[in-house]
Formats: sequence, structure tokens, C-alpha cells
Amino acid sequence: MESIDKFDLAILQELQADGRLTNAELAQRVGLSAAPCWRRVRALEESGFIKGYHAEIDRYKIGLGVLAFVRVDTERVTNEATRKLEDAIRKMPEVVACHYISGTGTFELQVVAQDLNGFSTFARQHLMNLPNVKDLHTSFSLGEVKASSALPLGHLAA
Repeated sequence: MESIDKFDLAILQELQADGRLTNAELAQRVGLSAAPCWRRVRALEESGFIKGYHAEIDRYKIGLGVLAFVRVDTERVTNEATRKLEDAIRKMPEVVACHYISGTGTFELQVVAQDLNGFSTFARQHLMNLPNVKDLHTSFSLGEVKASSALPLGHLAA
């Protein structure tokens, strides 16, 4: 890992909390003047520490009340078969996250839908027809305790 100093860490913490800060506000919060702060933000972006900026949208407000966790078991694990499955998953906007997993299964998907009927239709028409899929196992979120994209940064201060 590339090293970052206390100012870079402070910038990351502040931008994670509020990505809409102006450079002047950010500079004031981290104890830098505007120009050095701007240069550091650009350097953090160019080195890949900051991958992008986005709006956090409330899925309930836009009518996506169902969050499903779908474990995908595959027929076989080959490079070509896995690549085709990955490509198909990437094209599905309903799949908001996909991870390779250890243990039983190959992938764990997070899928959003308007309601259970919508999820059922999506699963039958799309998930079950993914290439190389042997089986699907689905669990549904019954309530969110914590949902955050913010990463812990305390280990960087050491």
C-alpha cells in the first residue's frame, strides 16, 4: 500500500463523510490552504485512493423495498465460464453488488427489487438463465441495521 500522511487521511475521512464539500470547506476542515488541498485531492484521485463521487440514494424512496442476497452455485469453474457469468452479472442493474465467496457457492449477489413479485420475476427471467448457473439460494433482508459505503480508516493513522 502506498503511504499517506495525516492530511491525506483527513481528506479521505472528510470526503467520505461528505463528498460535496467545496475545496475551500475541505481545506479549512483538514487544516490546509486551498491550493495544497486541491493538489492532494487530485493526487489521491490519480493514485486510485478516491475512485469517484456519487449520490447516496434511498432505495425505499425510489420504490426498491426488497433487498435479496442470492448465492449462485455454478456448474463448473473455468476461466471462460466464469468470465461469461461475470459479464452477464455486470449488465444487470438490479444486481448492486457481486462478490466471489468462499465456502458453498461461487458468487454472492445483492439484488434490489420493487417487491417480492418483482424479485421473483427477475430471478426466473434473468438469474436462473445466467450462463453456467447450477443453483440459486436466496435470503431476504428483513430490516437494515447498518448500510454504509464508508470504509474504516483508523488503521491508516498508525
